Amino acid sequence: MMPAQQGYDRAITVFSPDGRLYQVEYAIETVKRGTIALGIKTKYGIIFAADERPRKLQIVDEPQKLFKIDQHIGIAAAGYIPDARSQVDDARFFSQSSKIVYDESVSVETVTKHIADQCQQYTQYAGARPIGV
Repeated sequence: MMPAQQGYDRAITVFSPDGRLYQVEYAIETVKRGTIALGIKTKYGIIFAADERPRKLQIVDEPQKLFKIDQHIGIAAAGYIPDARSQVDDARFFSQSSKIVYDESVSVETVTKHIADQCQQYTQYAGARPIGV
């Protein structure tokens, strides 16, 4: 007997008979399995925290879940960290491009919207998988 999801978990744009997108569910599960990462804004500044658990044979010199995008923007990531690095690279490029074009720093809200739009796009096109961050 074939599993219920067979064939429906191979393409992001195909719904299963019960209306599920398995690839999106897999990305959500990846985030759930990741350790916690958060950012807190106070009136005195911002606090970033991430639970990082290196593997036994891994030597870590710098945080792998905390990223600087610009002088005024940082990201704390949870989930599949290679996906986070890809998003960070894109956010840095977006921020730098905006600085060059408009001669002013991009707002946190604009970068956040750009990242959210990118995440949404990866759930709509064949040949891509949802971002697990």
